[in-house]
Amino acid sequence: MKTRCAWVNMNNPLYVSYHDEEWGVPCHDETRLFEMLNLEGAQAGLSWETVLNKRANYRAAFDHWDARKIARYDERKVAELLANPGIIRNRLKVAAAITNAHSYLRLKEEVGGLDPYLWGFVGGKPIRNKWKAHGECPAKTPLSDQISKDLVKRGFKFVGSTIIYAYMQGIGMVDDHVVGCHCHGRKH
Repeated sequence: MKTRCAWVNMNNPLYVSYHDEEWGVPCHDETRLFEMLNLEGAQAGLSWETVLNKRANYRAAFDHWDARKIARYDERKVAELLANPGIIRNRLKVAAAITNAHSYLRLKEEVGGLDPYLWGFVGGKPIRNKWKAHGECPAKTPLSDQISKDLVKRGFKFVGSTIIYAYMQGIGMVDDHVVGCHCHGRKH
């Protein structure tokens, strides 16, 4: 049996798959980067497992994270989203996804997208930590503080430092698999 980070709910195949195949794996796909930014924001105050269990519903509800379509959402679409039990029905979080679509499209024009923007902060290479236990892992870092502040200046919402650090882990900018986890130190 494979050893995994202690936070993984082994009874949830989605969670196991997320841990093994996505978390800590460098991502350069613009759509997924935009999706994960919004899903990490949707998680605020909730568990990642809650959001992960709703991810397929989010993809369907938010036009597969097409930022151009999301930027055109109107009040009718917002009302439809707020009535959708398959997503987290929080007005501020839904509004944030729309605001983030506008901010993302501006970022794309300015620097080419989230991929060059985010990976520029780490010189294109993931930070690989060597925590012995999950409790050693920080909730935020000076780098997540810096990225968070810059994203806020660029108009993004639900991008506090703790959310951004979790995002950095989720998209593989940071590899925080603990020593002993079968994913620790893997090559990508």
